[in-house]
Amino acid sequence: MPDRPRLTPAIADVRRAVRAGLALVPASDRVHGAERADGSERADVLVALSGGADSMALAAAAAFEGPRAGLRIGAIVVDHDLQSGSAQVADRARDAAAALGLAPATVARVRVRTDGGPEAAARAARYSAIEDAARLAGATRVLLGHTLDDQAETVLLGLARGSGPDALAGMRLDDPPLLRPLLGLRRTITRAACADAGLPVWDDPQNTDPAFARVRVRSSALPALEAALGPGIAEALARTADQVQEDAAALDALAAELAPEVAELAEAGIALPVDLLVPNPRALVHRLIRLAVEDEFGVALSRAHTLAAASLVYEWHGQGPVDLPGIRVERRDGRLCFRRR
Repeated sequence: MPDRPRLTPAIADVRRAVRAGLALVPASDRVHGAERADGSERADVLVALSGGADSMALAAAAAFEGPRAGLRIGAIVVDHDLQSGSAQVADRARDAAAALGLAPATVARVRVRTDGGPEAAARAARYSAIEDAARLAGATRVLLGHTLDDQAETVLLGLARGSGPDALAGMRLDDPPLLRPLLGLRRTITRAACADAGLPVWDDPQNTDPAFARVRVRSSALPALEAALGPGIAEALARTADQVQEDAAALDALAAELAPEVAELAEAGIALPVDLLVPNPRALVHRLIRLAVEDEFGVALSRAHTLAAASLVYEWHGQGPVDLPGIRVERRDGRLCFRRR
């Protein structure tokens, strides 16, 4: 086991946040024994480790808190192979995880496609690899190192893009199988925790590349807002996300309760009677539409697609069907009828 670092305020803050996050892992989700039937190592929880300060501080705290919570903690490092030397960076991060006592500690090397732009493609490849690693290890939760700064950037990007309340809700602390225990901490805390513990940190040059929108928000937009409006902008944006999440959870619960009373089976799909939709607030109707489509067809509608379907409720003048991703919706006999295309 590595030498225990001196407990500093930054290390204590990160450990406290991780302890609270690990408490959300149900006892029923915990494995017993260190090996699977095929002899591979098991883990209850994986840390998604990049080698940066946020994920290294997370890994160190998880290595400390995991055994105290009765959890076996492993690590997964994703090599996107987008930069020279990325394999060596990934291997060093894996070795650092192993030195902290995380097991299994593995590297997944992925191929990043170009669909949806470089950031979205890298994210898709990363999460797919993380999901595969969790399944292989038998882990039911994966810890991600997103901080309050990441949350503020996400909310500001969503606001700038007009993406609606789902984007303003930002990232969730507990979004099974993902856990983000550091969402309440600033990056300065995670970096200080790594320095205090003597942990190796890799600074990804892409994190300072202005070609990426998130980098421009981080390096220019947020500092400009702080200069113009005063300190505390990041915290205010994170509080906004918390408030929107609370409202969204309430509306989601209402939609789930109302859906069985409203939805009807239809030929090759599902239908929602318009006269039962109209008396409800539009935010609730939008959720009913998304819930019906996701439950019936496994398709997650964007806000733009949801509004297109809702236009057949609120702006009806005899128009024809609307085509959504894999779905066609039309108003017929007083119902919104959804079927596969």
